[in-house]
Amino acid sequence: QVQLVESGGGLVQAGGSLRLSCAASGRSFSNYAMGWFRQAPGKEREFVASISRTTGTYYADSVKGRFTISRDNAKNTVYLQMNSLKPEDTAVYSCAAASRITPLLRGTQVDYWGQGTQVTVSS
Repeated sequence: QVQLVESGGGLVQAGGSLRLSCAASGRSFSNYAMGWFRQAPGKEREFVASISRTTGTYYADSVKGRFTISRDNAKNTVYLQMNSLKPEDTAVYSCAAASRITPLLRGTQVDYWGQGTQVTVSS
C-alpha cells in the first residue's frame, strides 16, 4: 500500500512558477514509476509528466519545456517544477504511482492516487 500526499498548489499569475511536491509513504518507493496528472473543470483528466524507476522522464506536449519532473528516493518524494505558467494550466493536479517498468502515461496504468492539489493561474 502506498499513500500519496501532494502539496505546493496555489494561485499564481501567468508567467509565474510553482513547485508541487508529492510525499509517498509505504515501502519500495524507488520501485514505482511516479507521475502527475491534472483535471480542469469540465474536462477529462490528462497526463502531465512522469518519471520512471530509472529516472527516465516523459511529458505531455502542452508542458514540454516548461515543466520538470524529478524524484528524490531518499525522501520518498516526487516534484513537479512548473515555470511559465499559463491560465490553461489551471487544474487539480494529482500525484500517481504505478508499479511498472514501462513508462507511466495513462491514468489506467496507475495503482495509487493522491488527493490532488489545486493550481490556479490568473491572466
